[in-house]
Amino acid sequence: MVQITQSQIDAFQRDGVVLVRGLFADHLDALREGVAKNMADPGPYASENKKQGETGRFFDDYCNWNRIPEFGEVIKTSDAASVAAQLMQSQTVQMFHDHVLVKEPGTSMATPWHTDGPYYFVEGQQTVSFWSPLDPVTDATLRLVAGSHLWEKPVLPTRWTSEESFFPNKDDYMPIPDPDLEGMKVLEWEMQAGDAVAFNYHILHGARGNHSADRRRAFSLRLLGDDARYVARPGPTSPPFPDHNMVPGQRLREDWFPTIWRSDENL
Repeated sequence: MVQITQSQIDAFQRDGVVLVRGLFADHLDALREGVAKNMADPGPYASENKKQGETGRFFDDYCNWNRIPEFGEVIKTSDAASVAAQLMQSQTVQMFHDHVLVKEPGTSMATPWHTDGPYYFVEGQQTVSFWSPLDPVTDATLRLVAGSHLWEKPVLPTRWTSEESFFPNKDDYMPIPDPDLEGMKVLEWEMQAGDAVAFNYHILHGARGNHSADRRRAFSLRLLGDDARYVARPGPTSPPFPDHNMVPGQRLREDWFPTIWRSDENL
């Protein structure tokens, strides 16, 4: 069982991000098989992130945990949910979605700086994403701005390839900063396969291209805590989850987003 320390909980609450070594280390074979199945049979939201002048292949897809058994089994049997509960300081953990991101060797395109929260139809302080490489990573690792989950305004959500605003209400957001130019505290780690970065949905993050000779496969898991509630956005969200029929302020519907951990069931 992966053990979480109080210092990790404190760091997550303060910085909005913490490294959890070996969180998925015992599940690498399953996750790699799941990614192979996902790439061979992409879902309806799969994307080949192609930008003029960029080389290589940057594949991503999400919301496949119900149709790819390996993903569902890892979500059920790993320590991710209990670790999420501790980091969020939540009595429950609810499933939101999975996300696969693959940068093949020689992929020049960077994952642009962004925060996940504005794309989603959920708000709350108790949120956590796990980003776990299935291959050792150095330069193509995730980069995150410490404390950015506490900024007064959310960061403008944009479309990765066109750089256009995702929603029409631009004034409700702050422009995307350049953390390197602006001297922000950027956290990044060299990671082994199965390590995981845990971060709040409102953390500004990105990743360089993969200029190495090795693949960079990553599995992400998005989870929700006690205070997460549905919020209406001024357009289709990402993921869209059409025809959900939820109303603002409602906890996400359990039949689509099941509770996968409860404190009273894990004493």
